[in-house]
Amino acid sequence: MTQGERVKEVRKTLGLTLERFGEKIGVKKSAVSKIEHGQCALTDQMCKSICREYNVNEEWLVNETGEMFSKVDREDQIMRWAASVLKEENSSFKKRFVAVLASLPDEQWIELEKRARMLIDLRDHSDEG
Repeated sequence: MTQGERVKEVRKTLGLTLERFGEKIGVKKSAVSKIEHGQCALTDQMCKSICREYNVNEEWLVNETGEMFSKVDREDQIMRWAASVLKEENSSFKKRFVAVLASLPDEQWIELEKRARMLIDLRDHSDEG
C-alpha cells in the first residue's frame, strides 16, 4: 500500500470526507485527494500533522509498520480533548460546561460523582431489558 493509500485508509476509517479531513490539518480537500491518488507526495509536515491530529502511528503512515493508530493513555486523551474544547467558541456547550465543572467545590464533585454513578447504573439496567 502506498503512503497516499494509507492516508485514504485513515480518512475512511475515521469516516471523514476529504474536506473534513483536510480542515483539521490545514489543507484543502484537493490537496488530500492528490495525496491519496499519488499525484502529490506526502510531505514530512503533512505526515506530522496527520499523526498529531488523528493519533496516527507515524511508522505505519510512512512505512506501513505497526498499527494504524497510536495507543493513547487516559491523561493524553483528556489533554487532547481539553485542548479541542478550548479552541471552541466561548458559547459552545462543551466550553460552558467545563467552566461550570472548573468552578465546583469539592463537596459538589462528590455529589456529581454519586449522580453519575446512578446514571451509569440506570443505563446498565436499561441495556439488560
